[in-house]
Amino acid sequence: MKIIFAGTPEFAAIALQALYDSGFEIPLVLTQPDRPAGRGMQLQASAVKHTALALGLRVTQPASLRLDGKYPEKVMEATEAHALLKTTSHDVMVVAAYGLILPASVLTIAPLGCINIHASLLPRWRGAAPIHRAIEAGDPETGVTIMQMDEGLDTGPMLSKESMAIAAGDTTGHLHDKLAQLGGKMIVDALRKLEQGGLSATQQPESGSTYAAKITKEEAALDFRQSAHVIARKIRAFHPFPGAYAVFNGTVIKIWRAEVLGVSDRPAAHVLAANPEEGVVVACGEGTLRLTELQKPGGKRLPAQEFLKSFPMEGGQFS
Repeated sequence: MKIIFAGTPEFAAIALQALYDSGFEIPLVLTQPDRPAGRGMQLQASAVKHTALALGLRVTQPASLRLDGKYPEKVMEATEAHALLKTTSHDVMVVAAYGLILPASVLTIAPLGCINIHASLLPRWRGAAPIHRAIEAGDPETGVTIMQMDEGLDTGPMLSKESMAIAAGDTTGHLHDKLAQLGGKMIVDALRKLEQGGLSATQQPESGSTYAAKITKEEAALDFRQSAHVIARKIRAFHPFPGAYAVFNGTVIKIWRAEVLGVSDRPAAHVLAANPEEGVVVACGEGTLRLTELQKPGGKRLPAQEFLKSFPMEGGQFS
């Protein structure tokens, strides 16, 4: 079976490697254009591009696949990409966190259509940030769904689905890595069944759908008037990106890890303790929170005991 692969971040790169290691022929890989990143804002290739080039695979990076776009240069790139897809012999397109909209004109090119690897138990958490949103919402489990793509947003028929428990200490980074490995395994299994004609589709149920909106840096600001459990989930959900933060006496502090403690009668956002023995304990709208890993501007991420040596917090409060 010949596969055209489309994806961009590490989640997709792991799936690409799994397909290659399983012996599938991959005549073409699509990924997003190189983007400026880092302090120097130098152009950097995506994880999928790095993996594809290391495997000796052909790579193309159109800025768009829409033939009806507003910008002539993007329409030209889309036209060229369509031509390349049509002239590249393949059976199916596999898509994983590509980041570009696939119009109907692309979805119908491959004889077996486009199959997507989505990191949630559809129809829950359709959209761009399913891992973040599952942790933030306090879901007990998540998983991966392999689906046949249609023109909707993660609305196509499901081909396979496997669940995974969300552990109490899972961050988005931890859960991402586990789901990426699961997704790589599942897409290989699905394509093997497809080769043998044994892959059936199930329509997604109408009820239970939720939308996983893209994460913004602004929503990573913590509000200690919320409950300790809600705040702790946000800290895990926004780890490693964009990183939860709060303002302490005018200084923005990144908060990377925390644990929920008992109740307190002190006003929310007040620091109840800040010492090597207890760490940093903060009153919340409901319950208290021990902050165990913090970072000040320009500094390193440090355990609370080390952080307090250069940044005393006793008696202060977050705003």
